[in-house]
Amino acid sequence: MIRQSWDESAAKRARIRGCLLGGAIGDALGNPIEFLSLRSIRETYGGTGITTLVPDGSGVVGRVTDDTQMTLFTAEGLIRAHARSSSKGVEGSETAVVRHAYLRWLDTQNHPGPPPAEGTGDLVRSGWLRTQPWLYARRAPGNACLSGLTAQHVPAPRAPLDGTPGPVNPGSKGCGTVMRSAPFGLTGLDPRDCFELAARCATITHGHPTGSYAAGALAAMIACLLDGESLEGATLRALELLARYPRHEETTAALRKAVDLAAEGDPTAEKAESLGGGWVAEEALAIAVYSALARTPAQQILYGLGGKISYDPAPPRTPVQAALLLSVNHSGDSDSTGSICGNLLGAHHGDLRLPPSWLALTEGRGTIAELADDFAFEFHRSVELYEPYDDVVFPRDRYPLS
Repeated sequence: MIRQSWDESAAKRARIRGCLLGGAIGDALGNPIEFLSLRSIRETYGGTGITTLVPDGSGVVGRVTDDTQMTLFTAEGLIRAHARSSSKGVEGSETAVVRHAYLRWLDTQNHPGPPPAEGTGDLVRSGWLRTQPWLYARRAPGNACLSGLTAQHVPAPRAPLDGTPGPVNPGSKGCGTVMRSAPFGLTGLDPRDCFELAARCATITHGHPTGSYAAGALAAMIACLLDGESLEGATLRALELLARYPRHEETTAALRKAVDLAAEGDPTAEKAESLGGGWVAEEALAIAVYSALARTPAQQILYGLGGKISYDPAPPRTPVQAALLLSVNHSGDSDSTGSICGNLLGAHHGDLRLPPSWLALTEGRGTIAELADDFAFEFHRSVELYEPYDDVVFPRDRYPLS
C-alpha cells in the first residue's frame, strides 16, 4: 500500500502514460523512414527530413511497429507478475511471466487474430491485451526476437549479470532488447533493481551482454525520470550502474559518447549518425539519449510585412517534437530510436507535453492509454487512511494470475 499526495499520484500517472504513449509516437514517426538513408530522407521530404508524421509504404499515417507491440506486452507481463506476487505471495516469477507475455506477442505475429486457448490452464493465451485486433500485424519484427522465443529459455530470477553470454542467440545484441524495456523502469523499484530485471529479461531472446546492459540502462533511466530526476541526472545514474557489471564497456562507451555529443553545439542528423545506425542495442540507446539531451534551437517567430507570421524552423515545433524528429531523421533503425527517445521524453515530461496532433494519429492510442492507467493502478495505487484496501484491482480474466 502506498500513501502519496495528489500531486505525486498525478505526476506518476502522467509519466507512465507519457512513457508508453511517447514511445508509440516516436515509433510511428520513424516507421516510414526506417530503411531509408539520410540522403534519401532529405531528397524525399526536404533538407530537414520529415517534420511530422508521414504515410508509410501503404499510405497509412501513424502506424506503430513491433517496438510498441513488444513494449505493451512487457507492461502487461509485469502487471500480471505483480498481481500474482501480491495475491499469492510468490516472489521471483517475473522472468517467466514476462516470457509468457512475449509469447502472446508472438501469436500476434503468427496469427490473423487471437488463437483459441489450449484448455483452461493455458498460461499464454489469456488476458485482455491479446484480444486487441490492431495488434495482429507483422511490422518487421526482429529475427532474434522471433527465434529467441522458440528456445523456451526462462532466465533465473537471480541469475548473475557477470558478462557471460546467455544461451539464446548468444552473439546477438540487436535493439530488440532495449526497445521493449522501458516498462521495467515504471514499476517503482529501485533503479538498480529495474536495471537487473530488464537485463535478465533481455536474455529471453538475446544473449550478448551488451543487449542486456542497454536494456537495463534504459530501465534505470526511466526509473529515475519517474521519480522526477532530470534527463542528465538519469543518464549519469545509468552510467554509474553500468560500471558495476563485467563487460559493460561497450554500452558505457556508447552512452558517454551520446552525452558528450549532446554538449557540442547545435544538434544535427550527422552527429546522430556518428553514434551508429541504431540496429544494435547500444547504438539505439545512444541515438535516443543524444536526441533527448541535445539542446535544439529555440523556435523563432518572424513578423513580416502586413503582420505576416512565419517560423524558423518551419513548421512550428515544440522542444519535444524537435527531439523526436532528431531521433528519427538518420540512416538507420529510425522507429526504434524514435520509440526509445519517446519513452524517455514521455517519462520526463509526462503525457501533457506530448504533441496532441501527433498523438491523435498514433495507432492504438486508446489501448496504450488504458494499459498505462492499469499499470499505474497496479504499481502506484495511493490509498487514503479512510479507504478500504483490496489486493484485487482488476477482474481476474483481465490479468490472470497464473
